[in-house]
Amino acid sequence: MRFRLVAGLMLLVLVGIFAALPGCSRGEKLHDVSGEVTYDGKPVPVGQIYFDPDPSKGGAGQQGVANIKDGRYDTAAGGRGVEGGQYVIRVSGFDGHIANEYPQGKPLFNQYELNKDLPKQKSVLNIEVPTGPEKR
Repeated sequence: MRFRLVAGLMLLVLVGIFAALPGCSRGEKLHDVSGEVTYDGKPVPVGQIYFDPDPSKGGAGQQGVANIKDGRYDTAAGGRGVEGGQYVIRVSGFDGHIANEYPQGKPLFNQYELNKDLPKQKSVLNIEVPTGPEKR
């Protein structure tokens, strides 16, 4: 009898600890982001987009992610949405011609970054990766 009481109390303590962990009690609401990605006027064949909250501008939460396929991406399709707010968005793009040393093909450009304030709702963000020396 005493063992059950101790085990029950331990279970309550563990549940309380997990509920207090970041992200568990916040009830974060994620919003999907989708759009097109082009480079040199053409759709990016394959790549990834990472949405990193920008803490220097008040951004918080977890990283969002989406895969690029045929110039389109959607966090709802096997990715992770965003909470909204200030983000640093990183884009990687590849030509899609798979080779041993290039599982997604050769890189089309160096990783491109842009800063954006994303809404706290489902949104569309089209990205044109610049071809010139100014990459921001």
